[in-house]
Amino acid sequence: MTEEQPYDVVGEYPGFELRWYPEHVVAETRVTGSFQGAGNASFRRLVGYIGGRNTQSRKVAMTAPVLQEAEPEVGHYVVSFVMPDSFELDAAPAPTDGEVRLRAVPDQTAAALKFSGRWSQARYDEHAQRLLAAVEGAGLDLDGPLRFARFDPPWTPWFLRHNEVVVPVVPPAA
Repeated sequence: MTEEQPYDVVGEYPGFELRWYPEHVVAETRVTGSFQGAGNASFRRLVGYIGGRNTQSRKVAMTAPVLQEAEPEVGHYVVSFVMPDSFELDAAPAPTDGEVRLRAVPDQTAAALKFSGRWSQARYDEHAQRLLAAVEGAGLDLDGPLRFARFDPPWTPWFLRHNEVVVPVVPPAA
């Protein structure tokens, strides 16, 4: 079974879960193209890193989800593989592909909306709008950009896929 990024559910709201994600490491790459094409364009680079194209020729376990975030410039995306929970940035092998970088992501509180189905921009946009409306309705403030989280390999039938839209939020006052 593929390791999934850990988190704690800290609240249930109409339309989303409020989660706390601990600090973690991602391998990421920037790509230009369509929403659907970004995942394909980045996959070879990122799978190359975890497959041993790094300074230690070390393989790294595949984890879920694969994250995709739009950059402000239209048609530009950052796609990331979340590294295993035990992965430490200081001891990590450096990528040999100059288009791949490792980055520590600080802990954060985020709102998450789960959905199944195809990996289309229309499906993502529909659920992103629902999540943003629900977050606004809950009186929470955004603290970062939306991201698309894909949990399944591409050969998983569309109706069995686990997807999420996630957005960092300012933690509510206790």
